[in-house]
Amino acid sequence: MRILILGGSQFLGRAVAARACAVGHDVTCAARGVAGPIAAGAHFVMIDRDAADGLAPLAGETFDAVVDVSRYPGQVRRAVAALKRPGVHWTFVSTISVYADNRIPGQRADTAPLREPVAAEIEHSTDAIYGAAKVACEQVVGNDSFICRAGLIAGPEDPTGRFAYWPTRLARGGEVLAPGSPDDAVQFIDVRDLAQWIVHAAEVRLTGIYDGIGPIRKRGEFLAECAAALNASCTFTWVDGEFLEAHDVRRWAGPRSLPMWLPLPDFAGFLTRDTSPAREAGLTSRPPGETARDTLHWLRESHGPVIGLSSDEESAVLSAWHVRNAAATRT
Repeated sequence: MRILILGGSQFLGRAVAARACAVGHDVTCAARGVAGPIAAGAHFVMIDRDAADGLAPLAGETFDAVVDVSRYPGQVRRAVAALKRPGVHWTFVSTISVYADNRIPGQRADTAPLREPVAAEIEHSTDAIYGAAKVACEQVVGNDSFICRAGLIAGPEDPTGRFAYWPTRLARGGEVLAPGSPDDAVQFIDVRDLAQWIVHAAEVRLTGIYDGIGPIRKRGEFLAECAAALNASCTFTWVDGEFLEAHDVRRWAGPRSLPMWLPLPDFAGFLTRDTSPAREAGLTSRPPGETARDTLHWLRESHGPVIGLSSDEESAVLSAWHVRNAAATRT
């Protein structure tokens, strides 16, 4: 099968190309070529998706399947106009950020309400309109495609450094600052599992809308499994969200954050998606410890990015927490 990946030079796009090549497909990656190298065995075509004629280098080519990971409505509109033809299987990688309600746990892709899409004249996207821009992209692609709404994607080559914080921190051992409660939910997908499913979807010509995320796990079990896989000796100190926010510990990602943590109940539904339809359609998930181990190995080999609390910042928050608890005990 001839597969075109619009992108293919970074993280998920490259993982999809690597998987497709590994199982014997003829893979073309079309991109600007600045984000990184494409997967071994794939063909590279240089394009500029922001230009009106930026897809011209693909003119005359025929493909059995197309995979698009863009967040920009203008790019998606031009790709659909130039490349979407009867008989071509189309995958669009969207996001769970398209959903309007993040509070209710257990929502499903086929029934959960969506954000309003950005206006038709919007070409690009920013973090502020990311979800709304992806809704607009989905509408352009249409319901005859495979729309994969990915959650947090983890694993080797992750350019965001979010998941990477945890294996890096756990590997140091000792007292670990853990957010919220051990029973709080976490949900993510290994990039290699998501890539395998995307290639499978093209092979079986799967269509429909699915949430591409792993199973719901308890945070305490997730951290314990990852620590065990890394042979790390850790103790976990669980600190409530109100205290964390009062001490300027930030949510989800970025400097001074505890990655993969979101305040409850405002985000009780964000990491508790019902992904049973995706599992029934072939999505599988490896153990979290395997993702943590492989991510840490990649980080050490490549010096990849890690974001989150520094060691000194974590120590300061833990000290403040213990001081508060000691004072409460005395009273």
